[in-house]
Amino acid sequence: MIRIVEMGPRDGLQNIKNNIPTEVKIAFVDALSQAGLDEIEVSSFVSPKRVPQLADAAEVFAGITRNPKVRYMALVPNEKGLDGAIGAKADKIAVFTAASETFNQMNINATIAESVERFRPVVERSPVPVRGYVSTAFYCPYEGKVTPTYVVEVIKKLLELGCDEISIGDTIGKAQPDEVSELLAESLKVCPPKKTAMHFHDTFGQAVNNAKAAAKLGITVFDASAGGIGGCPFAPGAPGNISTEALARTFDSGLDLNALAKASSIMRPYL
Repeated sequence: MIRIVEMGPRDGLQNIKNNIPTEVKIAFVDALSQAGLDEIEVSSFVSPKRVPQLADAAEVFAGITRNPKVRYMALVPNEKGLDGAIGAKADKIAVFTAASETFNQMNINATIAESVERFRPVVERSPVPVRGYVSTAFYCPYEGKVTPTYVVEVIKKLLELGCDEISIGDTIGKAQPDEVSELLAESLKVCPPKKTAMHFHDTFGQAVNNAKAAAKLGITVFDASAGGIGGCPFAPGAPGNISTEALARTFDSGLDLNALAKASSIMRPYL
């Protein structure tokens, strides 16, 4: 059985231009909480100037009805973000960097090394488990194909910091199944399957096939977004995450497809 980490409320919404009312986001999370998911990334405590759509992170966390079977996660870029997540009683936090220097500069205005050092006090202070994202693990919109050894080095740095889990991202959805197998053959030497999650985008229609390739190598945790909404606002050509529904149909996930459809329908008018 696989486990799906629901990204819709954060990664799904962050690049949508239409203003989405806070109460709609709360309803979205509440609906997802009834679908059998055990982990939902609710929002991000980043600068509202960088990601205006998620400026109401604290209000969303305060408004949701928490299911005791669900962990509610928040993305944070620094200690200020961590303070926000702690105040919101997030059950887990996530930090993010990339395997491409250019993308990292465009995304968070820091080198990879600088971003890792920025996370050090965050991981040390966090009272809850920490997930580390590695974006552009296969292709970068600015630099092209990323060498697997670069990805492995970033993973090692995040593990050394104390991250409990690493999510490896195909940010622009260009990876092919053989490239997924190639990267995992190297990354699993330093980060075992139980600590590895995969984050696929479906830009070129390969996300499900890529997930199957990862599952063959023992990966059981996958990020997905209800309705396939979202992407990265700092990565040209990254229109959509793999949909939670597609993964739930492909693998044994234990999720309620009707509940997922209901959750997705809440967001449809705002897309």
